Amino acid sequence: MRILVIGGTLFMGRAIVARLIARGHDVSVLHRRDTHDLGPKVRNLKADRRDLPTVTRLVSQGRFDAVFDLAYDWQHGTTADEVEAVARSCGDKLARYVFMSSMAAYIPGLNRRETDALAPDDDANAYAQHKASAERRLMRMHAATGFPVTTFRPPFVHGPHQPFYREQFFWDRLLAGRPIILPDGGSTAMPWAFVEDVADWCVRALDVPEAAGQAFNVGHVEPTTQRSFVETLARVAGTDARLVAVPRARIHAAGGRIIGGNLYFGEFLDLPGFSMIVEKAPRVLGVTPTPIDTALQRGYEWYRTQPKRPADYSFEDRLLASAS
Repeated sequence: MRILVIGGTLFMGRAIVARLIARGHDVSVLHRRDTHDLGPKVRNLKADRRDLPTVTRLVSQGRFDAVFDLAYDWQHGTTADEVEAVARSCGDKLARYVFMSSMAAYIPGLNRRETDALAPDDDANAYAQHKASAERRLMRMHAATGFPVTTFRPPFVHGPHQPFYREQFFWDRLLAGRPIILPDGGSTAMPWAFVEDVADWCVRALDVPEAAGQAFNVGHVEPTTQRSFVETLARVAGTDARLVAVPRARIHAAGGRIIGGNLYFGEFLDLPGFSMIVEKAPRVLGVTPTPIDTALQRGYEWYRTQPKRPADYSFEDRLLASAS
């Protein structure tokens, strides 16, 4: 198949491209740079996702059999209008349009299923709004014309080439023998998906006719809280976790943030409790999630090959001192 991956040079995109190449597909990636490091078999298309005239021209001219739409502009957002414009430029040869949505597309809560309501078009969280609104547009296209869309809703994703400071945040501290701060004791639900599983399931959608017009929750089936996730990371690294509960209100009052300076629990990880039921994807797509310990071991092996980040523990030390 002739396949385009929009945003194929990072994390989930890299894993998907590798699988497509291994299966012998003719693969192109569309991103902002002149070159990529994905190998000579992968064609390079340069465009900014927000430059709709250029993006839609490249997609239309490519006459692709399948498109994987993974790119999200974290600075400006990627709106439903931008996603729909690309989808409508695909032409009548398209066999599958795989759109990477997110757990965030749901209204926050526990045990979300694919049939549950998504965030409204005016949701205050721009990321949730964009993902939910884009899914609705694509599914309306499917209902009206049979547009062959499949959407995936992963929670937090871990694994090799992680672009956010997430698993690495905890392994840096665990291996340094430092305590880990648990907001309110770490009982908040925090589900995860393995990047290699997400890639496998996305590629599998090419082969399953029933995937058209469907949304899928994807991720590990083991229930995970903030505390249990850190304990698993420690077990994988062969060390003990020293966990210190600090009231979330005290963390916020001291200036704690989920991104940028004063980070205390990895990037974007201290969010309201969220969980999903992962049952439909294994049943319809015939895939099985990797056990979380096995998956994290692969990520840990990659982590150990990476340069160590500079660390400033001063904010955490102030919090820990207040907890003693």
